[in-house]
Amino acid sequence: MKTIKGPGIFLAQFMNDEAPFNTLKSICEWAAGLGYKAVQIPTWDPRCIDLQKAAESLTYAQEIQGIVREAGLEISELSTHLQGQLVAVHPAYDMLFDGFAPDAIKGNPKARTEWAIQQVKYGATASKNLGLSAHATFSGSLLWHTFHPWPQRPAGLVEEGFRELARRWTPILDHFEDCGVDVCYEVHPGEDIFDGTTYELFLDHVHHHPRACLLYDPSHFVLQQLDYIDYIDLYHERIKAFHVKDAEFNPSGRQGTFGGYQSWANRAGRYRSPGDGQVDFKTIFSKLTQYGYDGWAVMEWECCIKHPEDGAREGAPFIADHIIRVTERAFDDFASSATDEAANRKILGLD
Repeated sequence: MKTIKGPGIFLAQFMNDEAPFNTLKSICEWAAGLGYKAVQIPTWDPRCIDLQKAAESLTYAQEIQGIVREAGLEISELSTHLQGQLVAVHPAYDMLFDGFAPDAIKGNPKARTEWAIQQVKYGATASKNLGLSAHATFSGSLLWHTFHPWPQRPAGLVEEGFRELARRWTPILDHFEDCGVDVCYEVHPGEDIFDGTTYELFLDHVHHHPRACLLYDPSHFVLQQLDYIDYIDLYHERIKAFHVKDAEFNPSGRQGTFGGYQSWANRAGRYRSPGDGQVDFKTIFSKLTQYGYDGWAVMEWECCIKHPEDGAREGAPFIADHIIRVTERAFDDFASSATDEAANRKILGLD
């Protein structure tokens, strides 16, 4: 068993153009003041980092690390969620996901895919330069528009979709292998890797690549009504990153898991600040600790009700209170007695 590190905070939902949220230095000082010990950095936000520069210049990467450490923090992971999303995009989503791409390649899906693949590879090299072992991202999706089987999916469609997803990701995974960094896919609605079954399909198609790992976020499983505790038992060996995000599911006679096209506040399933939803974090932290997860517990704030600054202020002590310092001895050691092989055989009635 190992003690989970934390609390950390994902900066993506907090960055804006007003101080202290407009520079890496000032937002790190703000986070440290709330009791956080690490930050997860969104690599698409130039207010935080120049990803290509961090990949190509060890000196620049060390400068970024210096800014974070000066605030008394560490970097938990870099995130390429938006770039990873663009590794695979079905044409139905081209216009919507073009918002994640630079202006120069909008309207050009082929160039957008190539850009995204290079970006995620930069994420691997930058993570290596920063001394990180895990990297957070999305898988992208070619099949999501078919998740409900109506009209009936043609035979072989799912297999072809995962073959193509694997074709795009295998060179990226190989680059992460060269860098000594795990790719941690956030299993998430809208991605082709959205639950355990789809993750296993992907693993099969990338030949169980050792770097194809997981970012565990139970909030998405509450909305899917998936057993997020059993999930840890099944996939704990691949869980290398952890988002502490809460959620609740309150179905009615009008709507359930699909949400009826409602806003977040009006959906049956909605994200909440840690402690305000239905996620059993006590059991989650116990399970992850039992299985030896020693990565970071990182708060991701997404709540349709609470102010983000209040969520951040409450998140640090919430995580700290759930971290279990592992024991170095058994609770009944006081009653132990010295024995040897002969005594053991005698106890068993063998002599």
